[in-house]
Amino acid sequence: MLSLCFNRLRSAFWTHPGLAMLLLAALLMLGSSDALAHAVTQGDKGYIQEISGVHLLPFVYLGAKHMMTGYDHILFLFGVIFFLYKLQHIALYVSLFAIGHSTTMVLGVYYNIGINSYLIDAVIGFSVVYKALDNLGAFQRWFGVQPDTKVATLIFGLIHGFGLATKIQEYAISPDGLVPNLLAFNVGVEVGQLLALAVILIAMSFWRRTASFVRHAYSANVVMMSAGFILVGMQLTGYFVSQ
Repeated sequence: MLSLCFNRLRSAFWTHPGLAMLLLAALLMLGSSDALAHAVTQGDKGYIQEISGVHLLPFVYLGAKHMMTGYDHILFLFGVIFFLYKLQHIALYVSLFAIGHSTTMVLGVYYNIGINSYLIDAVIGFSVVYKALDNLGAFQRWFGVQPDTKVATLIFGLIHGFGLATKIQEYAISPDGLVPNLLAFNVGVEVGQLLALAVILIAMSFWRRTASFVRHAYSANVVMMSAGFILVGMQLTGYFVSQ
């Protein structure tokens, strides 16, 4: 079933690259066994637990890997840049998001601020829902107000950072070399974010040149909103099952 969906996505990519990429992210989310377990890869976890001291490159790799495979972060970024056309605007919003998640990630791990992984991931899922609704103009229609998109991006960046901190704490990192390793992990996260963003922007640039972008922009955000709701439901289910 998944292979059939991926084949259709591949054929649709050239005509609707942005929508196909969004559907691919949703499929990966639904097919991920880690969505409920919120588990760290056993190989990575075992390696980190066995080492101590400063190991910059492994932590850069782990940070990049987490961001590149973090469908919740990628979906949110997709929503943030969906209607941004100028490079300086994209850089501003991505920087706000990076400042937010970098701050809470480092502080959360350093001060051992524990947040239940299911609950924080549910809030991260809600951030995807929020951004899709914002792109659809729902807040303006429903409440007659437009939330400050820059402030919202920074706030949700802070929340995503706590999600990253929770993930790192599962690695049980040795306190020996903690700060340099944390900074290296953060560098990896930023590298992964830039790589993911580059893929998104390339796909969006092709899609925006077609007439289908205007026709399917609403549908793409509805799909993104639905994926966010599914993520929230999966994480809340995982939370109650684990109790």
